[in-house]
Amino acid sequence: MTYRLIDHTADFGIEVFGLSPAHLFENAVLALFDQITDPAGLKGAQTINLTIDGTDWADLMVNWLRELLFFWNGKEMLVKESEILSISETRLSARIAADQYEPEQHTIKIEIKAVTYHQIRVEQAPEGWEATIIFDV
Repeated sequence: MTYRLIDHTADFGIEVFGLSPAHLFENAVLALFDQITDPAGLKGAQTINLTIDGTDWADLMVNWLRELLFFWNGKEMLVKESEILSISETRLSARIAADQYEPEQHTIKIEIKAVTYHQIRVEQAPEGWEATIIFDV
């Protein structure tokens, strides 16, 4: 299991799991875009390299997901997958595969407005890494 939905009063949240920080951040992208659309309908035709900075693991996660959510909200691109090329507590480099949104081809399940700092948690756990992320819808 890479993620699960969690109940939250006004918004919605996810708990994400990974064996390493890289897997955790990759799985967070899968969870985010799995909520937005059906990833089976994506090809990942365009690849884009990104570098994201943060002050700690939690800030890095929020900044990472905010940047990828901007691909959808600002550029109408849907992210199929990501590959973390390098990661530390304050910086990651990644490659994403994305497609331009096509209304006749892609169904949007939910509109996510923002990634929040509310209850953000990113930490090492006994069996890998875990994160809790709340989204504004």
